[in-house]
Amino acid sequence: MSYWTGALIALAFLSYALLSRKLASSILTGPMLFAAFGLMIGPQALGWVDLGISNHFIQMLAEITLVVVLFTDAASADLKALRHSRNLPLRMLLIGLPLAIALGALAALGLFPAWTLWEAALLAAILAPTDAALGQSVTENESVPARIRGAISTESGLNDGLALPLVLLFAALASSESGSGPIYWSGFIGQQIVLGPVAGLAVGYAGGRLMALADERGWMSEWAEGIAALAIALGAFALAEAVHGNGFLAAFAGGLAFGKGLGRKCRFLFDFQQTEAHMLVLITFTVVGAMLVPAAMQHFTVNCFIFSIFALTLMRMLPIALSLTGLKLGAHTIGFLGWFGPRGLASVLFVLIIMQGVELEREGELLAAVILTVVLSIIAHGVSAGPWAQYYGRHHAEQPDEQRADCE
Repeated sequence: MSYWTGALIALAFLSYALLSRKLASSILTGPMLFAAFGLMIGPQALGWVDLGISNHFIQMLAEITLVVVLFTDAASADLKALRHSRNLPLRMLLIGLPLAIALGALAALGLFPAWTLWEAALLAAILAPTDAALGQSVTENESVPARIRGAISTESGLNDGLALPLVLLFAALASSESGSGPIYWSGFIGQQIVLGPVAGLAVGYAGGRLMALADERGWMSEWAEGIAALAIALGAFALAEAVHGNGFLAAFAGGLAFGKGLGRKCRFLFDFQQTEAHMLVLITFTVVGAMLVPAAMQHFTVNCFIFSIFALTLMRMLPIALSLTGLKLGAHTIGFLGWFGPRGLASVLFVLIIMQGVELEREGELLAAVILTVVLSIIAHGVSAGPWAQYYGRHHAEQPDEQRADCE
C-alpha cells in the first residue's frame, strides 16, 4: 500500500467524521460506507490495496479488535437490566442463541451436503452473534421503547462472548477430523475454555478493584481510566495465552469481572466505544471490502446465497419468537426484535481468527457464506434500521396504555 493510498484512507475517515451528523439521519451507515470504500480500493476495483488473509497486520488487527470489543462489550453491559426487563435479553441469549445455532447447523447440512456436522455447526455459531452497531438507528432512537432498545443492546453486547466458546469448540472438532485425534483436541478444548476465563476473571476483578481504590483515594485522573481499562483487557488476554488458555475468552470474562470489581460504570468505556473502538470497527469493515469480499467471491455459490438469506431471516427470527413465547408481546414487537439481529463485526473477526489458527478442509466455502451474510446484513439492516424504528415508535405510541406497558 502506497502513501497515496494511506492519505486517501485518512481522507475517507475525516470525511465520515465531518459528515457524521448528516449521515446519522440517512440510511447510509458507517459499516456500509467503509465496506464499499474497501471494495473500491481493493483488487476487484482500483487495486490500490492487496492484502492476504494470512497477512501479519490483518491478524494483529483482528486480534486487537476482538479483544477490545469483547472486553468493552462485557464491561459496559448492564447486567442489572437482565433482571429489570422482564427477562427479554436473558431469554434471547439463553434460549434464542442456542436454538439459532442448532437451526443454522441443520440448514447448513442441508445446503452443503459434503460438510460434516462440526463444519455446519461452526458456520452457524460464527453467524449467531449480532452487532448493534449495524442497527445504531434503532438503539439510539428514543421513539423505540427503552426496554426494547435495552434488550437489543444487552443481547448484542453479550452474545459474541457466549458464542465464542462454541466457535472454538466446533472449529477444533472440525479440524480434528482432518488432523489431530480426539484425545488431543479434548485436552486442548478443556484447557482453552477453562484456563482462559479463570485468568480473565482474576485479572478483570483485581484490576477493577485497584481502579476503584485508586479513584476513592484520589490517586488516578479521570483520563487515565482509559489506559487502565485497556491495560487490564490486554493483560487478561496475555496472561491467559501464557498459561495456554484462550485469550479472547479471558477478555470477555475479564470485562464482566471488571465491572463487578470497579463497582460502577467506567466513565471511559462509553467515550472509547464512540471513538477509538468505533474507528477499529470501521477499519475492520474496510478490510471486509478490500480483502475478504474478493477472497470470498471465488467461492460464492447459489447455496451460499440461499443460506445467507436464511441466516438473516428464519435462523434468527424463529428462535427469537420461540424464546419470547409467553411474554404477551405483540407480533410487531417480536418481529422487530427478531429482524434487528444484524451480523457484522463479531462474525468477521471470528472467521478471521479461525482461518488463521485452524486448518479447515472447506474454509473457502465457510468464508464465502459468512462474508456474503455480513455484506447482505450491512445493506438490509442498515437501510431498514431508521425507517422501521420510526414506524415502530409511532405504532407503539398509538397502542392502548395496557398494550404499551408490555413493551416498556
